Amino acid sequence: MLLKNDGYFLLELLLSLSVLLMLCLFFMPLLTDLANQYQQLVRDKKANQLLFEELQAHLLEDRTNSRYSIVHNGTEYQVFWNQSTSSGQMEVCVKVDKQILLPRIQVCKAPE
Repeated sequence: MLLKNDGYFLLELLLSLSVLLMLCLFFMPLLTDLANQYQQLVRDKKANQLLFEELQAHLLEDRTNSRYSIVHNGTEYQVFWNQSTSSGQMEVCVKVDKQILLPRIQVCKAPE
């Protein structure tokens, strides 16, 4: 029965591989964009976490002059106090510099 195929198996194999290649070419940009969005969310979450940890530390002790950096998963987070331009009071800021495919982040909040 297999002797009378006359190349049908090769044609079917090439067709299935081409369909698989087309699906991979369609989903690869979506997966890379999804991975970039995930990394951006992780950076935003860590920046907000550091911001509120610094605000809590300010409530316990006066830390308006502290300036330090933290490296987490290869990303450097700079925590510093800044004079607010709108209200004139001190505010804590967390800054993450621009990386490949990821924008620069700066989150600031004044203590209440």
